[in-house]
Amino acid sequence: MQFSVALPCYNEEENVERTITGILDWFAKDGIDGEVVATNDGSKDKTGEILDRLAQEYPNVIAVHHEVNQGYGNAVRSGLDAATKEWIGYMDSDGQFNPEDFRKLFPYVKESDIVTGRRFKRADPFMRKVNAKGFAFLNVVILGLWIHDINCAMKIFKRSIWSTIRPEYATGALFNAEVFYRAKLHGIKWSQVFVSHYPRLYGSQTGANLSVIMKMFRDMVKLRKVGKKLLKSL
Repeated sequence: MQFSVALPCYNEEENVERTITGILDWFAKDGIDGEVVATNDGSKDKTGEILDRLAQEYPNVIAVHHEVNQGYGNAVRSGLDAATKEWIGYMDSDGQFNPEDFRKLFPYVKESDIVTGRRFKRADPFMRKVNAKGFAFLNVVILGLWIHDINCAMKIFKRSIWSTIRPEYATGALFNAEVFYRAKLHGIKWSQVFVSHYPRLYGSQTGANLSVIMKMFRDMVKLRKVGKKLLKSL
């Protein structure tokens, strides 16, 4: 299989090398023709330097740089835009996922255009789990999307559908919702598969910040308006 993994990276100097080498080890173990496309999203630590060094050491590691922080969604999007393989996907760079769990997703690509993970047991702080419940409720009410664990950062799909599901409005936490919202509007089928999730050992999370949550809500309302116009044009 040809597979590109996009990694969004923001201040992940303590995690990103371990994550990338873990992906490369899995590629070698399973005989996958793979590449890692890691986006340094305006990090203030040594994340960018580490990515550049790894890109020099490994021919199948590509480093993409944002001069300033543009948000999770833009970081994932830049990585997927630069991906070259037949199948593309993404996961987080913080060490909370095991890249070998992509094996669980691959068997479903014959029946679905998008295969997404669902965390079997979410290893996050309590308030982050509460925020996730609230986000899921808003997805149903505002976008009409009911997907278990929509923000699970382990997904794969064919590069040929990327232009159809590629988010244009969600630059931050709403990225995954826009992917599935566009898939829904175009009748693209998806499947969900349980994957493992591990506690973050180093660094700090940003997704539960109030500013991130408020921006997500504004983007969601905007996306609903845009979706109505898009649906009329289909």
